[in-house]
Amino acid sequence: MAALRRLTGDEKHAPASLSTLDVLWVLYDRVLRVDPARPDAPDRDRFLLSKGHGPAAYYAVLATKGFFPADWLDDLAGRDSHLGHHPDRTLVPGVEIGSGSLGHGLGLGVGTALGLRAQGLTSSHVYVLVGDAELDEGSNHEAIAYAGATGLDNLTAVVIDNQSATHGWPGGIASRFTVNGWTATTVNGRDHDGIAAAFAGAATGQPRVVVARVEPKYQGA
Repeated sequence: MAALRRLTGDEKHAPASLSTLDVLWVLYDRVLRVDPARPDAPDRDRFLLSKGHGPAAYYAVLATKGFFPADWLDDLAGRDSHLGHHPDRTLVPGVEIGSGSLGHGLGLGVGTALGLRAQGLTSSHVYVLVGDAELDEGSNHEAIAYAGATGLDNLTAVVIDNQSATHGWPGGIASRFTVNGWTATTVNGRDHDGIAAAFAGAATGQPRVVVARVEPKYQGA
């Protein structure tokens, strides 16, 4: 993506960013009901980037889709830049949460899905992107259990699996969700058609998780 090539200055987090690129593109190109002209529309879908460290790919996709001018990409984390090393919802149109401190996004997604349900906004869906290593944080497990118990079918989690988790789960990542009542699909995280098909497979009365496998973060591992 040409927009991503404009972003420099965060090479440390380049693997974390690139691991999300294809899923982000499919979400914004084929799945999310969002309008850059009306980024705060009440009936919009919500996308929460919990994996908020290294957001270069996220910024590139938002700029390409018209949420902000592409020339913002030329000043990542500059003194007067809107684009920080962690996304800021008060500075970047289309960003729903400030993130980067791992382990918070899925709980925020559960709360957002509950809030939409309470308001009767039944057509709005919440998508939360987390990293596999982020699942080591205990707060995620409470969110997974609660979403399954309450049947939050307006919630979809996307787990980017680049094999960087410390602990892992018996039976794989998907099993951590299905044991709590979620439906799950595991896909190649670079296959756009496969990713789009996984998002289309939502079930009534159950939250959904899509596990997107990409190349290992540490190629020698």
